[in-house]
Amino acid sequence: MTTVLLVIYLLAAAGLIGLVLIQQGKGADMGASFGAGASNTVFGASGSGNFLTRMTAICATIFFIVALVFGNMATHKTESQWVDPTQGQAVEAAVEVPSELPAEKSGDEIPQ
Repeated sequence: MTTVLLVIYLLAAAGLIGLVLIQQGKGADMGASFGAGASNTVFGASGSGNFLTRMTAICATIFFIVALVFGNMATHKTESQWVDPTQGQAVEAAVEVPSELPAEKSGDEIPQ
């Protein structure tokens, strides 16, 4: 499942980057008034703004949803296991936690 989500995540990221780079800036319409009027005829009379804006929003939504799923999966992991190369079997990772904390020194004493 992680591999499928990673592929979707990478495709959404690449699509988002591509769509943002394809779009024209807000000042690009100014050139159409000076003779470059046929610049948006490929996508119809309304131009490519609506299509590219919707596709960018869809890719961004997919990107953020998959990122949230990855974050949720990372925080809800169960006990980690690793394979010991000498034994060839899974071994549970153990973290040693001291049962007692060391006694703190009082703040009244200043070392000299």
